[in-house]
Amino acid sequence: MEQENIFRTKSGFCQILSDRIVLTRNAAIGNFSKFFVGDNITRILVIYSVIILFLLFFAFKAFQDNKIATFLFHVFFAIYLLFKIKQSLNFSATPIIERNKIKEVKFFDAKFGATRSRFEVIFEDGNGNLKTRLILLPGSFDNGESETKKAIEIMKAEKLL
Repeated sequence: MEQENIFRTKSGFCQILSDRIVLTRNAAIGNFSKFFVGDNITRILVIYSVIILFLLFFAFKAFQDNKIATFLFHVFFAIYLLFKIKQSLNFSATPIIERNKIKEVKFFDAKFGATRSRFEVIFEDGNGNLKTRLILLPGSFDNGESETKKAIEIMKAEKLL
């Protein structure tokens, strides 16, 4: 019966069990994210930080060359990335979420051509901190609408939504 509680995600599958949620990665997208992100988001935040350092360096060079438009572009993009890093500090990439630690599950529908449908699972980690795990669903070119319906039905049947 629990075998039926599986739905596709952007990079693999999500299985809803009686005591936990298990997210698995497969195929090229899953292997790519497993390599770059792993089970936490520290690596990607470090990559963003390195990009910010380069942007600030190029902004400084543009300022020295009196290229104000280029300077402003680099500074504003660096500030945007800093803002996104701050937002991402409470995100988690954990593949297993214990159901008794889940505080809330939210569903966000896709905005056509702009975003994917997703679940945000807010849970308590091992240190007692609230973390958010995004479960991105397949996009519109990958049978996303029917997969989203299936995922919502499963989450409702399991009383998570």
